Amino acid sequence: MSGSGLRRWRLAERLPEPLSHYVDGVSAGGFLWVSGMLPVDRSGGLVGGADAGRQAAQVLANVGVVLEAAGATFADVVKVTVYLRRMADREVVNGERRRVFGEARPASTLVEVSALAHPDALVEIDAVAVCPPSSADPA
Repeated sequence: MSGSGLRRWRLAERLPEPLSHYVDGVSAGGFLWVSGMLPVDRSGGLVGGADAGRQAAQVLANVGVVLEAAGATFADVVKVTVYLRRMADREVVNGERRRVFGEARPASTLVEVSALAHPDALVEIDAVAVCPPSSADPA
């Protein structure tokens, strides 16, 4: 942690190694920015095959890992960006979003993209949440 209260969250015991030069999340100024999460397990293997709903469930589980580490929940999320390879998957992905967010409805942007960092990924989600300033350091 620097003097500004900035924390970089790298959750090696629960999430795969990042594909590039980034961490799983950064908290500062009372907010948590969760990096784009893919539908991969701890070893980096794709979860869900060609099923966008199962992929979305894994993506949201990965987002949840970062939220939990920072002392936040899905109810604390104020903004998400959803990247889909196929806009036709919007409804099935929204079903998973409703399941984890419940009545909490964050601001949202939805974008169709031609590719994601994992060649078989159909969905990626990043998030911004209100983060308690007294969160414990990651393990």
